[in-house]
Amino acid sequence: MTNAYDFTANDIDGNPVDLSLYKGKPLLIVNTASKCGFTPQYEGLEELQKTYADKGLEVLGFPCDQFMHQEPGDEEEIKNFCSLTYDVTFPMFAKVEVNGDGAHPLYKWLREQKSGMLGSRIKWNFTKFLVNRDGEVVARFAPTAKPESLTGDIEKVL
Repeated sequence: MTNAYDFTANDIDGNPVDLSLYKGKPLLIVNTASKCGFTPQYEGLEELQKTYADKGLEVLGFPCDQFMHQEPGDEEEIKNFCSLTYDVTFPMFAKVEVNGDGAHPLYKWLREQKSGMLGSRIKWNFTKFLVNRDGEVVARFAPTAKPESLTGDIEKVL
């Protein structure tokens, strides 16, 4: 059986990260973008990271440029934007595709686990997947779901 900890992804600096590093921790996996109407959600995501990190939660950001070219920069630009604009401390990964044939294997798996309004397809930037300590997807949240609205669900997996 596959779980979220079975995948590998490159971090924002291009280094491969085995997600088994997070084994036993709940994860909030989010496809992000720097030039989107939902970009201010970085602030709420960072707040979740700071609030729940001591209980094990890890927020993981995966920049994606598949939605109206709202993540046009390279990894260095994304890293600087996140750091300087939102003081992001949670792990950020290299740009990925979340839909289509080129979708990252993690996102193919996430979509299979929890469908949304458009079936398994990711609708837009800032779609969020909550993973429990066993690496299972327990919830999928629409881009419009503000990070602060997820606290009840997050607390259930802590």
